Amino acid sequence: MRKKWIAIAFLAPFGIALFIWIGGEIVMQLWNWLLPSLFGWRQISFWQAIGLLALCRILFGGLSSHGGPRSGVRRRMRERWEKMTPEEQAKFREAMRARCGGFREPSTETKASA
Repeated sequence: MRKKWIAIAFLAPFGIALFIWIGGEIVMQLWNWLLPSLFGWRQISFWQAIGLLALCRILFGGLSSHGGPRSGVRRRMRERWEKMTPEEQAKFREAMRARCGGFREPSTETKASA
């Protein structure tokens, strides 16, 4: 078991570097193939493609490794909500309203009198 972990620890940096290299190559090739001919933009180097990948990760993927909205947070909250009694749900709603500035539920009354 220990040999397996040592092998993984030794090979992991190479796998990560290979993954980054492949990603940079793909971005660079696609950019240089499409954008100069479509929009007249300049071609980019490999390192610029790596920078573009990093920028896209920061802007669109966040810095966490959870996977964003698909990480299961909503699923876990839904499961907790379904396990709550109606009284606990009402108490939770009131606590959230107090924290978030007093949001109100939409009223069922019409504004005909206004």
